[in-house]
Amino acid sequence: MSPTIRLYGTALSGHSHRIALALSLLDLPFESVAVDMQAGGNRTPEFLALNPFGQVPVLDDDGTVIPDSNAILAYLGAKYDDGTLMPRDPVEASEVQRWFSVAAGEIKYGPATARLVKVFGAPLNHAAALAISAKILPLLDAHLAQREYLAADRLTFADVAIYSYVAHAPEGDVDLAPYTHVGRWLARIEAHPRFFPFPTAAEILG
Repeated sequence: MSPTIRLYGTALSGHSHRIALALSLLDLPFESVAVDMQAGGNRTPEFLALNPFGQVPVLDDDGTVIPDSNAILAYLGAKYDDGTLMPRDPVEASEVQRWFSVAAGEIKYGPATARLVKVFGAPLNHAAALAISAKILPLLDAHLAQREYLAADRLTFADVAIYSYVAHAPEGDVDLAPYTHVGRWLARIEAHPRFFPFPTAAEILG
């Protein structure tokens, strides 16, 4: 039986990858629908009907359409998770939400933006993105010095939300070598039996 879950995204998007990773961790089969952003695939009437903002990813779960990666994580956690990846405990749940905010803030405007400049030639301020990265990564490293995962004693969607753009920060000329605890955390996630890999830009673009 074909999957009823469709993930609209791009292979180079960390936002798309975090949803593919979440679906894999939940052991949910899904169909990847490639959106050619360079060709304007995100501006077609069909796609704008799914997300008027013209952004990926978009999840279509048997007719229920959810745009925005953090919103999709919240949806998947509420519908399909047992409280492991999207905690029900109030303190753990608040920690996950805190890291969702970091993903949409410092990670987006730091490592993700630096990568946009270097990989896609985006007309953004690379120096500013490096400065933001230089502030958030030491905080992330210090947090992980005391624990194995971000929000709980196990992998949660907090880790999923942060992973993709931190793992690929070097593509934006952000050096991860000084952050040993971050490196161990990345390796821990990648060792998960249902880990979904995020190809490098070089692997995709050649």
